[in-house]
Amino acid sequence: MSDTILEVRNICKDFPGVRALEDVSFDLKRGEVHILLGENGAGKSTLMKVLTGVYHPEKGEIFLNGKEVRFETPRDAQLMRIAIIFQEFNLAPNLTVAQNIYLGREPLKRGGLIDRQKLNRDARAILDFLKADIDPSARVEALGVAHQQLVEVAKALSIDSEILIMDEPTATLSEKEINTLFDTIRSLQSRGVSIIYISHRLQEVKLIGNRITVLRDGRTVGTRDAANAELDDLIRMMVGREIKRRRIREKNTARDGFALEVSHLSQGKLLKDISLNVRRGEIVGLAGLVGSGRTELAQAVYGVTRRDAGEVSICGKPVANPTPMKCIRQKMGFISESRKEFGLALNLPIRVNITHAGLRTIFPSGIVDVKKERKIAEEFRKKLRMATPDVERDVKALSGGTQQKVVLAKWLSTDSEFLVFDEPTRGIDVGAKEEIHNMIVDLAERGVGILMISSDLPEVLTLSDRIYVMREGRIVREIDHEGVMQEEVIAYATGGAAT
Repeated sequence: MSDTILEVRNICKDFPGVRALEDVSFDLKRGEVHILLGENGAGKSTLMKVLTGVYHPEKGEIFLNGKEVRFETPRDAQLMRIAIIFQEFNLAPNLTVAQNIYLGREPLKRGGLIDRQKLNRDARAILDFLKADIDPSARVEALGVAHQQLVEVAKALSIDSEILIMDEPTATLSEKEINTLFDTIRSLQSRGVSIIYISHRLQEVKLIGNRITVLRDGRTVGTRDAANAELDDLIRMMVGREIKRRRIREKNTARDGFALEVSHLSQGKLLKDISLNVRRGEIVGLAGLVGSGRTELAQAVYGVTRRDAGEVSICGKPVANPTPMKCIRQKMGFISESRKEFGLALNLPIRVNITHAGLRTIFPSGIVDVKKERKIAEEFRKKLRMATPDVERDVKALSGGTQQKVVLAKWLSTDSEFLVFDEPTRGIDVGAKEEIHNMIVDLAERGVGILMISSDLPEVLTLSDRIYVMREGRIVREIDHEGVMQEEVIAYATGGAAT
């Protein structure tokens, strides 16, 4: 029997005005983790959708266990024991965890009624395998982003997959959860499961991968053994050019006056007596594990949720009972980690999404000049290297990474004096990440105060002037950037250091 379980040859896929895949070839061996790298728009997700029956290629062949196959629907791929975990969650929020895991495949009693006890029992078995402390009967809408990701993993495992595709599975997970996921992947490998693993986190490739294939502009650039791959070489393959090292935050540009002051803010069991500040022109990092309260703090400041106690001032002005509209009027912007829920109007074009938050500033007369709007959007499309031919496309048609760039552009187009960046480079490729980092630094140098939440600790250390570390809803440490070590931040975030 051949070691190769899956092979694609010369796959081509077209969309109106765009060739997304051009003669792409790729193979997957039994029991291996094959990393797929590439910038946003390189064709990674499109190729995976071809492999799972979502898209039909114009040209090319797919072989499974040596036999040519064609998937007319995603169900065809599932029946061939191929499962995919998309970067964007595909969950029904009003259903329970167990119902989501077995949606459409629920165990039935005699008479056709759903056997809820068996449903929950089977779901519990998969969650225990993942070491996920999640109640199968809990509604998905009550879970955090990290736990929703684990439900997606459980859903994929529930079909007894022979091939498992993971699209950015660690983007929202804490270090502990990532380690648990990696342990699960190794266990799956030992059972003979083959995994295609898409990631922008280059540090993961040697930890979990056997081979690495790079796509660029819809073409296969090459394949490397993970053990011998050099990160600089992979980056060159991905972007087709040399990438400079991340721009280091060379100096603190903080000015007189505060962009944000938070005093003794509390919210139920989530946030406990939080006090912090951000000066104008300063980048302040907010570090901590998933679930530590970082996003909840940002949402309480922005008025997405109501606080129980405490005071908030934005750009020197107190904001009582904050709402998003009040905060926008106080010149605050919020780039949310949940772009679909809080950041985008999915059924509207890129052009409208980019200018929406700054309409009062861009068009003070109240009359929208579409020509000017298109010019502004086009400038950001080019600056952020959005993988789309024009700004008239609806946002729902864009890749996850390109959607994130639209959210960034929306707030960069305003005259905000204080910005919260919650996971600003989640799902963003290595080339665009450098550009976004430079834009954040440029904003600070123009006097904008920035509070940055990121699960990418090197990103926090690279850009921040100061760092607040959160754990279990509290700020446990404030650290100056000078001389700070990654290990020190992790120690405070995990409770491994005295506070």
